[in-house]
Amino acid sequence: MVSASPGSQSPHIPNPPARYVLRKLPHVTLIFWILKIAATTLGETGGDLLAQTLQVGYLVSTLIFFALFLVAVVFQLRARRFQPAIYWSVIALTSTAGTTLSDLMNRTGGIGYTNGAIILTGGLAIVFVIWWRSGQTLDVENVATFRGEILYWIAILFSNSLGTSSGDFLADDLGVGFRDSALVLSAVMLTLLAAHYFTRINGMLLFWVAFVLTRPLGATAGDFLSKPLDHGGLAWGTMWTSAALLSVLIGLIIYQSIHLRSHPLDPLPAPVHRRTGSPQQPNGALVTADGTGP
Repeated sequence: MVSASPGSQSPHIPNPPARYVLRKLPHVTLIFWILKIAATTLGETGGDLLAQTLQVGYLVSTLIFFALFLVAVVFQLRARRFQPAIYWSVIALTSTAGTTLSDLMNRTGGIGYTNGAIILTGGLAIVFVIWWRSGQTLDVENVATFRGEILYWIAILFSNSLGTSSGDFLADDLGVGFRDSALVLSAVMLTLLAAHYFTRINGMLLFWVAFVLTRPLGATAGDFLSKPLDHGGLAWGTMWTSAALLSVLIGLIIYQSIHLRSHPLDPLPAPVHRRTGSPQQPNGALVTADGTGP
């Protein structure tokens, strides 16, 4: 039996390198909100194009858009890092699905905009409670777990559906009209922006309020562009409006993709449970501090 000589030291074992997760979700910046409004406006006109102009109907349109949403969100969940084309495709599809779902509930189902908004608000609140109790972060810029990202997309789907009901309630039930509704919602968005910079109101609360409101802003803007003149619109029609918005969205996605090549998103620390600190399943690729794989 060999014993260690006096004064000898055990060999130094270096600590394993810190691990990080590549981001799957974008930073919330000005380009984020521009893209969000463009995507939600396209969602309004695209949903109306299929359900009304092409006379497919709200039920079949909802099923089609939900199927496309599920396909796109699977690609998003399987991606190893933020991919603008995939991410904004999912956002646009939640908007189109939210448009037709809301119209199916409120018009075909006869629930009405007010009751529809109440139901969707309750659903969104339940999602947030589940999200909070799951131990995942509610900071949308720092979602680094698979479970957290799933809850993120469910919340977005409810938010866009709620935004459609809210926009229709404001423009139709209250008789404000499409143009004035867009102006009112723009003013509210500017108020939220001021609250972000000049008050101590929780940033995540402001984000989700703004996220919900961009949906009716996009909806009323889309209706203003596409609806006939005698309905308070510009009579562009859903087809031409959708084509124009799709071109804008594609151009912005290309710009963001090129920008990310020279300004990549900084990675996040390997995720842990918010309360227990136990490791969590990451939603993106794991890398070390030098950017290599683990």
